[in-house]
Amino acid sequence: MQRGSDRMSVHRDDEMKHELQGLLRSGHPTRTEEWHDPEPAAEDDPDVMYGPVTPGRGPTYLEALRLELARNLTRGTFPAGPRELTRALRRGNAPDALVEGLERLPHKARYDNVQELAVALTESGGSGPGGSRGA
Repeated sequence: MQRGSDRMSVHRDDEMKHELQGLLRSGHPTRTEEWHDPEPAAEDDPDVMYGPVTPGRGPTYLEALRLELARNLTRGTFPAGPRELTRALRRGNAPDALVEGLERLPHKARYDNVQELAVALTESGGSGPGGSRGA
């Protein structure tokens, strides 16, 4: 029974089924113009099927750590040592894992930017100078 609230008539519905029949049977697009087809995912697209890309999963640990540090620190924070960076992270309510990693770095080390800090944290596991330079 037709109630009149359908967006398409029965005839239009049958037409659409007929148009899609080739696609449903073949399992791939059947259009002759490629610009109609959706673009496939690129090889370097992040894997977001199972949620957001987090440190330790996704591109690389270094890239994810650098991104997380950049979210919580500004360019005006650098150059700085681990103590100043730890205070800046605590003021910004950064995740505890970042703060704990910085607390294990040598106190006399200085970092000019987020990249140097991320390298130091990943190479040394948070316990050595890594990409830092002595003060």
